[in-house]
Amino acid sequence: MKEYQSLSHTRWDCKHHIVFIPKRRKKEVFGALRRHLGEMFHELALHKESKIVEGHMMGDHVHMCLSISPKYAVSNVVGYLKGKSTIQIARKFGRRQKNFTGEHFRARGYFVSTVGLDENMVRAYIRNQEEEDERYDQMKLVMG
Repeated sequence: MKEYQSLSHTRWDCKHHIVFIPKRRKKEVFGALRRHLGEMFHELALHKESKIVEGHMMGDHVHMCLSISPKYAVSNVVGYLKGKSTIQIARKFGRRQKNFTGEHFRARGYFVSTVGLDENMVRAYIRNQEEEDERYDQMKLVMG
């Protein structure tokens, strides 16, 4: 039987596949910070009563399966994750303590898709995305 989460008058299971990128898809940005970003995203998700069910950081983008309470709009939670993580990165790694809004790190926008009954398939896709990208790059070299 499927496990549902609860609020005072609601039982829910709302999961979303989210993808976002750094500005100009700079591979070196996520590469250097990869280890720190995972913990940061998990902590920030909890602030919005959300949970990262599955996540993977590629060199130039982030995939996550995010369980979001129906109290919050997806755009609100994703905006919070992107904005607050950018500010924390600037403070920890860029030595910017004041007046930093993160405008130079994250690209605007994101991709979102509801997971629904295909959760296992989406989670496997997120887990295996890096290998799939490498295989695709190899195929382009052979064919091209």
